[in-house]
Amino acid sequence: MKIGELAKQVGCPVETVRYYEREGLLPAALRDSVNNYRHYDHSHLERLLFIRRCRALDMTHEEIRVLLQARVEPDASCESINELIDAHLHHVQARISELKALEEQLAELRGHCQTAQATRDCGILRELDQPADAEWHAPAAAPSHVAGSRCGHESIPASRKH
Repeated sequence: MKIGELAKQVGCPVETVRYYEREGLLPAALRDSVNNYRHYDHSHLERLLFIRRCRALDMTHEEIRVLLQARVEPDASCESINELIDAHLHHVQARISELKALEEQLAELRGHCQTAQATRDCGILRELDQPADAEWHAPAAAPSHVAGSRCGHESIPASRKH
């Protein structure tokens, strides 16, 4: 099948298929010697579906590579797979915790301006203009994740003094 057919069956853009090829997650397709079209087989379809399922679970490319390698070693122990999923789950739980804290901070910030008024009187803008103090901090670093480091964003603590 051609790249467009593969993309349609999987439900993704053609560029996504090309991207996964460039990243080494999807093996390169055979090329037609006449028109240089890519030709994919059923193994490409299965692998791309696997990759898409992993991405739907927010797995990194490195995590997917580990899982793809495990698929070709059917007699190996699945202990490393369990560890990978445990680590990914821990990472997701940490992100959820960070997002809950962010939600609280945004709700508190929203509480500083309850009516439509001139922006010069907006409590949200006033609050954001306040100089940083010891309570303004970056969120705790997320646990180590297979993909590598994450950048933190400054956040407004829930207990910000006024």
